[in-house]
Amino acid sequence: MKKPKYQLIVDFIKDKISKGEWAIGSRIPSQRHLAKMFDVNRSTVITALEELMADGLIEGKAGKGTVIINNTWTLMGNQSSTNWNKNVPLGSHKPSVSTVQEINEAESNNNLIQLSKGELSPEMFPLKEMQSIVQKVSNQMTPFGYEEPKGNIKLRQAISDYLKIRGMDVSPSSILVVSGALQALHLISIGLLQKGSTVFLEVPSYLYSLTVFQSVGMELKGLPMDSEGIIVDSIYQPKENGKSILYTIPTFHNPTGILMQEKRRKKLIEYCVREQLPIIEDDVYRDLWIDNPPPEPLKVSDHHGNVLYLGSLSKTLSPGLRIGWVVGSESVIDRLADLKMQSDYGTSTLSQLVATEWLSSGLYDQHLETVREQLKVRRGTAVEALDKYLSSYATWDVPTGGFFIWIKIKSTFKVKRLFDKALSKGLLLNPGSIYAEPSGQFIRLSFGFASLAEIEKGIFQLCQIIKNQ
Repeated sequence: MKKPKYQLIVDFIKDKISKGEWAIGSRIPSQRHLAKMFDVNRSTVITALEELMADGLIEGKAGKGTVIINNTWTLMGNQSSTNWNKNVPLGSHKPSVSTVQEINEAESNNNLIQLSKGELSPEMFPLKEMQSIVQKVSNQMTPFGYEEPKGNIKLRQAISDYLKIRGMDVSPSSILVVSGALQALHLISIGLLQKGSTVFLEVPSYLYSLTVFQSVGMELKGLPMDSEGIIVDSIYQPKENGKSILYTIPTFHNPTGILMQEKRRKKLIEYCVREQLPIIEDDVYRDLWIDNPPPEPLKVSDHHGNVLYLGSLSKTLSPGLRIGWVVGSESVIDRLADLKMQSDYGTSTLSQLVATEWLSSGLYDQHLETVREQLKVRRGTAVEALDKYLSSYATWDVPTGGFFIWIKIKSTFKVKRLFDKALSKGLLLNPGSIYAEPSGQFIRLSFGFASLAEIEKGIFQLCQIIKNQ
């Protein structure tokens, strides 16, 4: 006899509880999530939850949703249960805000129109070239163990050659290979900065959607921007020297897409040298220019070891490779390399060998030409759709590179719960609030990942949601 649908949900939750996967104190998925998961309506989910409540396994708690309050062992015996769940809030690293967690989970849902993803579409993934390179690396493979602390020397030489074309004369000994720029930020936060330090940054900024610096006791202090980037005169350092740094994304800023111009870069570098304010330059979007090559990195003008420069292949080639780099003075790179060894004992050798082949063969630069052509088409589709559907409700600037458009909803239209409403319609986008944009009227829209048809459909749906609020 076929089980009723509500019973399938009951059995699923009981199984999770009995295995210890959902420990006491854990919050179970929302009714909406369960309804979608089992393809049932809300009333079926409610019936299942009511049975579990009657069994004493779950309970609704104000502000926490529905949580596990017992498991099968505590119901069968008299002793209390010890579990890791009580330790979850005790760790030193702060959790992501709930919206960011929801976005991270939803980005793996192929049924959604992904206007949030900060990565290139599978349509732009160079599959044949990647297969060829992986095969070549495989044919040349010898037994490999741990790499040296700073990373594979051939890859560091390839990165050095790559950076020289972009104006930086950097020795391989001043380069650390990392598993993406985010690992670099983590290493910097734990290895180079004091607790209580101030991290200056653009507001809004991608860094606000992370907790990497706040988790080690640092304060983020936002700086206003104009169309050319950070307003340098707004930087006001505390009297105590040595406890401040500046984090900036000067090239195709995330989330606004702003490109810092050469004159502003020069002014910023001069200020930071004069005031001895170290800089973290996050330059992962540099190669994604669409109209014209961007000005030289801040690092090119750094003659005092004041700038730590971050680069990556995640935005331009493949996030799955997990290859990025940090450039700095040798003593700083030595320190970060030691911390990286304590963290993971080195980035994957296979990924490093593949990345080396991409950079040294000339295929990477060929790939970038194709990517730029595709981004130009995608940007055109997005802007055309925005002009067609959203011009009455919002304003935006057309970015000259990267894959983000920063959209401001006009103040006459309320956008409360826009993220939730869009998600319920199968549309995933990033609200400005996760980047510390205070007004709540902004959206970061990505044209890099979704198909052209999905970009237009998603923008049309966004228009309908705003219009019908």
